[in-house]
Amino acid sequence: MATTLTKTDFTFPGQTGVYHGKVRDVYTINDSMLVMVATDRISAFDVILPKGIPYKGQVLNQIAAKFLDATAHAVPNWKLATPDPMVTAGRRCEGFRVEMIIRGYLTGSAWRDYAAGAREICGVKLPDGMRENERFPEPIITPTTKADEGHDENISREEIIARGIVSEEDYKVMEQYTRTLFEIGTRMAAEKGLILVDTKYEFGKLEDKVILIDEIHTPDSSRYFYAEGYQERFERGEAQRQLSKEFVRQWLIENGFMGKPGQTVPEMTDEICESISQRYIELYEHITGEKFVPAPEADLERRIETNILDCLTNLK
Repeated sequence: MATTLTKTDFTFPGQTGVYHGKVRDVYTINDSMLVMVATDRISAFDVILPKGIPYKGQVLNQIAAKFLDATAHAVPNWKLATPDPMVTAGRRCEGFRVEMIIRGYLTGSAWRDYAAGAREICGVKLPDGMRENERFPEPIITPTTKADEGHDENISREEIIARGIVSEEDYKVMEQYTRTLFEIGTRMAAEKGLILVDTKYEFGKLEDKVILIDEIHTPDSSRYFYAEGYQERFERGEAQRQLSKEFVRQWLIENGFMGKPGQTVPEMTDEICESISQRYIELYEHITGEKFVPAPEADLERRIETNILDCLTNLK
């Protein structure tokens, strides 16, 4: 099996902090720049799984970089460079403690809540009589709080503003940017025969300006349906063919794991890890329309460190 990168412990010139997230390690340089390493770690149900997935970090980093570049004309973002297939460097922003989730279709957790009787999600009222995977007349925004640990929680626009989590002025900009990004992502997906079903965006503040941060439109943060056959499957009440990380969650569920206390992660054999890797590569090629080219994996950490050091020198 290919080499995987599941942890990093770099020290760079001017480094003022490091944060190890669920799947990415983020290095702060001179309090003004972030270097984000997309590792091969994989998480599900808010649990980091015990083995890495070959090329997963490269897949996610390159998809995100492509969409950040494709949307920069419409929404300012944090990205400055991609010095390595697994790394993005950019401006450090003060992140808002909110994730902006936008949904074009009634599916996933929103459908589960709706099927249980909910007719309002995050302050957004929903009509009676909707069916699973049905398209909303207009995409809806259902924000969540951004938790450092544990689960994010649904929250309404009104509550975000009332609690002072985000000012009304900044929230309006975030809403506008969220809809703009979703429109662009929807068009780009349609060109590849896909439907961008739902996704999430994160924003921060840089010199009083709202900026898009983090990754966008990756299979870890988004759900895609295949456009072909969508309507027929919907009318028959069948599950949609989708491109997302959902297949990993389904494998875990089938093996008795949903992240609940007392449950044990099923054994991740090399075969399982390899099959998940192939699915991520398939996602990359469908979403970008480009052939995936694996980066050299020999001495992975040294390659990444060298590329980052070169980048920091050039960005000085």
